[in-house]
Amino acid sequence: MSNTLLIEPCINDEQLHQTADLANAIWHEYFPFLLSDEQIDYMVEKFCSFDAMKDLEKHHNYHYFMVKDDQGLVGYIALAHEETQLFLSKIYLKKEARGCGYASKMFAYIQEHAKKYQYNSIYLTCNKQNRHSLDVYKKWGFKKVDEDVTDIGNGYVMDDYILEYTL
Repeated sequence: MSNTLLIEPCINDEQLHQTADLANAIWHEYFPFLLSDEQIDYMVEKFCSFDAMKDLEKHHNYHYFMVKDDQGLVGYIALAHEETQLFLSKIYLKKEARGCGYASKMFAYIQEHAKKYQYNSIYLTCNKQNRHSLDVYKKWGFKKVDEDVTDIGNGYVMDDYILEYTL
């Protein structure tokens, strides 16, 4: 992996398809420690498939970003512009791109994006059992502000902490 990182918005369906394909691969690689294969399949289809991403862009003000290094597409970011806060919906990297400092560069990009749109804070949700991600967010300065259990259908729930970063 190189230190050169390019983050660019998805501006067409081809890029969004590539991002959805990457999301599918990352979710199936990363989440088996926490979720069943059936739940991963369900959540990918509901939240990270091409059709889900198109719907979130169209109806919920989501913006997707491709993260590339010299080897190609290695991660993605999903942000939702809300009235008072920026929602960091997704920040993911392929396994081989983790531990290279990319996540911190991605978060710096997200901070600049939030400032550009005059947000005072960024928030996210994270599964209460996802210790590694929670530790990363804490290191970046996120604070736990609430908890939430959300029924996502098909007998599944998301049991999350809500974390906030003040700019």
